[in-house]
Amino acid sequence: MRTFNYSAIKDQKWDSEILGLVAAVYKYAGKQELYLKQKPHELEKLVEIAKIQSTEASNAIEGIVTTNTRIRQLVEEKTTPRNRDEQEIAGYRDVLNVIHESFDAIPITKNYILQLHKMLYSHMNNPLAGQTKTVQNYISATYPDGHTETVFTPLAPFETPDALEKICEEYSRVIGNFEVEPLIIIPIFIHDFLCIHPFNDGNGRMSRLLTTLLLYRSGFNVGKYISLEAKIAKNKDLYYNALRRSQDGWHEGSEDVVPFIKYLLGTILAAYKDFEDRFSIVWEKLPAVEIVRKATLTKIGKFTKQDIIELCPSLSLSSVEGSLRKLVQSGDIKREGVGKGTFYYRVK
Repeated sequence: MRTFNYSAIKDQKWDSEILGLVAAVYKYAGKQELYLKQKPHELEKLVEIAKIQSTEASNAIEGIVTTNTRIRQLVEEKTTPRNRDEQEIAGYRDVLNVIHESFDAIPITKNYILQLHKMLYSHMNNPLAGQTKTVQNYISATYPDGHTETVFTPLAPFETPDALEKICEEYSRVIGNFEVEPLIIIPIFIHDFLCIHPFNDGNGRMSRLLTTLLLYRSGFNVGKYISLEAKIAKNKDLYYNALRRSQDGWHEGSEDVVPFIKYLLGTILAAYKDFEDRFSIVWEKLPAVEIVRKATLTKIGKFTKQDIIELCPSLSLSSVEGSLRKLVQSGDIKREGVGKGTFYYRVK
C-alpha cells in the first residue's frame, strides 16, 4: 500500500521556477491585504461574483450545468433546484458558503471531509454521500479518434479510508509544526487526494473546494474575490495534463509532483494578479465610461461584455452596456459578432 510521509518534503530541493512562484504569491498576498484595508466595501462586491463563478465553473468541469440566470438565482438562494444538476449546484454552493464563513473552524480531518462531501449532496438522495467509495474507480482519457483509455487507477476501496485519514494527519502535523511551506504542501495534498480518489462521485469538485479551504486556512484568501475554479475551467486541459504527468509512479511513491505544483501555484498567482487589476479599476472615482475604458485596457485580444462586468463590480449591467456602446462609437474599441457570440477588441 502507498505510504505518506510529508516530513520528507522539507528535505526536497525545488527548482527556481517553483521558488519564484512561491515568492510571487507571497508578494501579491501582502499587497492584497493592503488593498482590502483601503477599499473593503467596493471589493466586497467581488465576493458575490466569485461565488457565482466558482459554483458555475467547478460544476461545469464535470458536465453539471444550468442557465446563467438559474446559476445566479441558486447561488443567491433566491430559488430552489429544479433538477439533478441544479441539486448538485446548490450543494456546491452550500459547501462553498461554509468554507467562506467558517474555514478556521474546519480542521483537515477525514471526518470533516466526509461531512463536506455529504453536504455536497444534501439536496438529493444519494446513499453514498459522506462515505468513501464502495467500488473501484478509474481515471480515463478520451482521445481525438474517440477511443477511451484508463490513464490512472486510484487506490482500491478497502485502502481508501486509511489513506484519506493518513494524508489528513500528515498535512495537519507538518502544517502545525511549521515543517513545510504551505504553498508546497497544499498542491501535494490535493494531488494525493485526487490519486486516492476517495469517493464514488464528486472527487474533482471536492478537490477544488479543499484547495480553497487549505489556502484560506494558510492565509491565502484570493479565492474569496477571484474564482480559482473559473481559472481551472478556462485552462482545464493544462490542469488534466499536469495531473496526469504527476500521477505516473504514484503508487510506488516515485511520482514527480512538480508539474502539478507549478500548475496550481501558477493558477493562484494569476488569481492574485487579477485581483490587483480589479482593485486598480475600483480605486478611482470615475465616470462609468472611464471605468469601462480602464477595464478594456487590461484585456488583450478579444473580450466579452461579461469580462468587463466582472472587472467593474461597482457598475450596473446597463452602465456597462452603455459605456461599451460609447467606446464603440468613439472608435476606442470594435464590436463583432451577434447575440451570445458578440465580442470586442481594442483598436487604440
